[in-house]
Amino acid sequence: MFLVIGRTIKEGWSNFFRNGYLSVAAVSVMLLSLFAVSSVFIIALTANSVLKNMQEKVNVSVFFKSSVPEESILKAKRDLENYNEVKTVEYVNKDQALENFKKNSANEPVIIQSLEEIGDNPLLSYLVIRANNSNQYDLIGEYLENTSFKEDISRVNYGKNKEVINRLNNIVSEVRKIGLGLAGFFSAISFLIIFNTVRITIYTHRKEVEVMRLVGASNIYIRLPFLFEGIIYGVTASMISMLLLFIALKFTVPFTERLIPGVNIISLYFSNFAMIFGMQILIGSFLGMLSSWFAIRKYLKI
Repeated sequence: MFLVIGRTIKEGWSNFFRNGYLSVAAVSVMLLSLFAVSSVFIIALTANSVLKNMQEKVNVSVFFKSSVPEESILKAKRDLENYNEVKTVEYVNKDQALENFKKNSANEPVIIQSLEEIGDNPLLSYLVIRANNSNQYDLIGEYLENTSFKEDISRVNYGKNKEVINRLNNIVSEVRKIGLGLAGFFSAISFLIIFNTVRITIYTHRKEVEVMRLVGASNIYIRLPFLFEGIIYGVTASMISMLLLFIALKFTVPFTERLIPGVNIISLYFSNFAMIFGMQILIGSFLGMLSSWFAIRKYLKI
């Protein structure tokens, strides 16, 4: 069995090199397909990285009335921490709130002077709530509207963050749709090109196939080289695509660093190298083998 596989792989390589321009055309189209899919994957990783950073900054702040004692606020904090959609709850008392406000307004002497004139601390204690996922803030907002301590709440700033949260979710959804659409489109093109390439290969080798039949070669022995040929197209295109993807990302680094500060796409490439390369190998090999299999079934009558 291993001897048969070894010989058929060797024959598949021979077909690959003997086809010349046909192999170049098939690999080129597969290369474009895999490059496009991988580019969208990198864009999705970049978008997810940006969104993750933004999501970490997004939160819901619940401000309590000045008359509410600290014990009640801490009890509300414990209740929220037991809610499944809540990731963390941070308590900021009015003194901490004032200190934070002064730090943020250090360059605004008018505001600092106004606070000094007021004398008393006008700020409220509040809880900073972060969800496990950005699409869970709606549920947290509904929970706050019906919670047992809703009468102690002065205001909730969720309305200000809701639009940002919705935009984040829409961006993630659109990136996924575009990625799936492009993947399907280019996969169909690759399938058709390799299908026709293997069909032509079968036609050009028809006399050899007839001789193999006459000498008693098994159907598997005749078919396997064409299947391996399709896999070779996919693997070759995958390796070239990874190199081109790296070169393309290297050239775009100066632009992405200006547009998206804090996100290094080269680091994303290397940290996800195994996943991207494995994805390309799987997609390329599957498409190559599938299109070859259909071509064999249709044109190789044995």
